[in-house]
Amino acid sequence: MGELKGKVVLVTGAGRGIGRAIAYEFAKEGAEVIINYRKSEEKAKSLVEEIGKIGGKAHLAKFDVANLEEIKEKIKEIEKEIGNIHILVNNAGIVKDTLFLRMKEEDWDEVIKTNLYSVFYVTQAVLPMMIKERWGRIINISSVVAFTGNPGQTNYAAAKAGIIGFSKALALEVASRNITVNVIAPGYIETDMTAGLPEKVKEAFLQQIPLRRTGLPEEVAYLACFLASEKASYITGCVFHVNGGLYRS
Repeated sequence: MGELKGKVVLVTGAGRGIGRAIAYEFAKEGAEVIINYRKSEEKAKSLVEEIGKIGGKAHLAKFDVANLEEIKEKIKEIEKEIGNIHILVNNAGIVKDTLFLRMKEEDWDEVIKTNLYSVFYVTQAVLPMMIKERWGRIINISSVVAFTGNPGQTNYAAAKAGIIGFSKALALEVASRNITVNVIAPGYIETDMTAGLPEKVKEAFLQQIPLRRTGLPEEVAYLACFLASEKASYITGCVFHVNGGLYRS
C-alpha cells in the first residue's frame, strides 16, 4: 500500500472494464486518480465513491479522447486545479467489428481515431508536465489482437498494433528525462466488451487459452501499477502480455 503516494495518474476510459480496475488499483496504492470518461457518467461517479470509501482521492474528467480541442482544454484545467500528471494510462478504446469487405470508412476512422489517435493526442498534451518533473510513466493498453489478428477486426488490430510502434519510438525519445513508456497487451479479459460475445465464441476462445480461463481486469491493473512504480524504473519500450498463454513472445 502507498507505493504511488504523491503521484497523480490520468486513466482514459476509466468508467468501466480494464480502465476502471486500473484506476481503482492506483487509488489503493495511494495515487490521486483522474477518471476520464465520455459516456459512462454514472459508472464513473460510482468509481469516485468507491475510491472515497477506501480513503483515496479521485476526480472526474469528462472528455472525448478523439477530440483534440476537448483534450487540450481539459488537460489545462487539470494542470491548474490539481497539478502535474505523473502517470498516464492510455486505455480508452472501442470496437466496430465487421469483415473487411463490408467495413465502412466511418467504422475504420472511428476505431483508429478513438484507439490510436487518442494515444497521440492525450500523450502530447500530458508529456510536457512529465518533462517538467523529469519523471513520468506512460502505460499504453494494446491487445493480443495486435499480434494474432482476428477476423472482423482489421480496424481494431491496426490501431492496437500502431500503439506498439508508437510506444517503442516514444520510449527512446523520453528516456533521458526519466520517463518510461510501456505497453500492456491483454488477451481475453472479462469486460463489457467481451460479455456480449456468443457462448460458442467464448468456448472457442477458452480452448485456445492454455490456462483455460478468462482474465480479470484486476490482473491487468496489477501490472499497470507495477510499471508505474519505482520497481519498474529500468523497464521501458517493452510489451507485456496478459493473456493466459494465448500468445507468447
